[in-house]
Amino acid sequence: MTRMQKISTEVGPLAVRVHGEGRPVVLWHSLFVDERSWSRVEDALGVDRRLVVVTGPGHGASGDPGRRYTTGECAAAAVTVLDALGVDEPVDWVGNAWGGHVGIVFATDAASRCRTLVTLGTPVQALNRPERARTLFLLAAYRTLGAAGFIRSGVTNVLLSAATRERDPEAVALVEDCFVRADRAALRNAVVSISLHRPDLTERLPRVSVPTLFVTGSDHKGWTPEQARAASLLLPDGSCAVVDGAAYLVPLEAPAETTDLVRRFWAAAVPRRT
Repeated sequence: MTRMQKISTEVGPLAVRVHGEGRPVVLWHSLFVDERSWSRVEDALGVDRRLVVVTGPGHGASGDPGRRYTTGECAAAAVTVLDALGVDEPVDWVGNAWGGHVGIVFATDAASRCRTLVTLGTPVQALNRPERARTLFLLAAYRTLGAAGFIRSGVTNVLLSAATRERDPEAVALVEDCFVRADRAALRNAVVSISLHRPDLTERLPRVSVPTLFVTGSDHKGWTPEQARAASLLLPDGSCAVVDGAAYLVPLEAPAETTDLVRRFWAAAVPRRT
């Protein structure tokens, strides 16, 4: 049974979809796309699990708080969502890019609510100068022109690997549709709040006590396999995996590999936490 609702939170009303039965799993997507980016992995991840699929502020059917907000406030909003749903047992958090940032903060600020953490394509460092410059250019163009063709291409070129763009038109179409449908002001606010103002989360990693898996794509320019492996060593119980031919949107680009990695990780990690 699937249940959809809006839940008032610190970062505005969030659209939440709940389905399945079993141990709770929170899914939080990347910037620029909405909850549909999980569509290729939900069935496999949802076997014997209760999925809580959160649409972040400024995306999809979720609202916007009308002000700048932080990753920490998003993590607090996740706690609000779980409380509203009556989920009081620790959750398995699976976050893609932005969702991974929120998950790292959630796992440290609300440690008792988190059983395991998986981040997919989530750089832990702040944006570097070239990344900031590219983001500022796209934001300025987006403010004036909306989802023009070259802006859509700029977004898909960052989020999807060259192989995905060439061989998977459905993935490209989904990313572009999420971008085109987004509320322009709310999406800009999300990008400024979460991307441009993204803090370096490296110092938090030693405080993430739960079993954690960092997954990145081999073609992820902002979170290379070497960076992910180095970061995983900073956690008490960290590990790393690389998915060939993917970039930011690992669950969309490589769904079979993603579900296999996550479910094998859960199988190995949960007994240590039970």
